[in-house]
Amino acid sequence: MENLMTTTGTELLFEESVRLTDFIEYGFEMRDLLDSTKPIPNEGAHFDIHFEGSLIGEKIKGKIRGVDYLEVRTDRKFILNLHACIITDDGANIKVVETGTNSNGDLKLFMSFFTSDERYAWLNHKQVLGIGDVDFYTGTANIKGYLI
Repeated sequence: MENLMTTTGTELLFEESVRLTDFIEYGFEMRDLLDSTKPIPNEGAHFDIHFEGSLIGEKIKGKIRGVDYLEVRTDRKFILNLHACIITDDGANIKVVETGTNSNGDLKLFMSFFTSDERYAWLNHKQVLGIGDVDFYTGTANIKGYLI
C-alpha cells in the first residue's frame, strides 16, 4: 500500500510513532481479544486505548496524545475512532479526529484536523490518509500520514 501512496502523487505529511499507555475494558478483556479462540460477546466489545508519542514531518512536528475508542464487532472487525491532540514543537495545539479500521494489525485511517492557530490553519481543510501498523503485544503503533 505504501508504494501505491508514493506513486499516486500523494505527499507524505508526517510519520507518527506512539506507544499504547492504558487500556480501559468494558466487560471483555484485551487479553481475551488477543486470544482469537474466545468469541466476541453478542454486544461486541469496546476498549478505550490511550496513546502518546511523536509526530515528525517537514511541515509539522511535535507530540501527540489521545484515545482510541475501539469497537470490536462479533466478526472481529476493529472499528477505530480516535481523538487526539498534537502539541507542535513551536507551541500550537491541533485537534485530530481519526476513523478507520484495523485488520490484523494493519491500520487504515482517515484523519481530520482543527486549529485556530494561523500557522497550522491550512490543515483544517486537508484530508489525510494514515497507513500503518499496531502491535498490541509490544504496545506500539507506527503510522504514515499522507495528504490526499
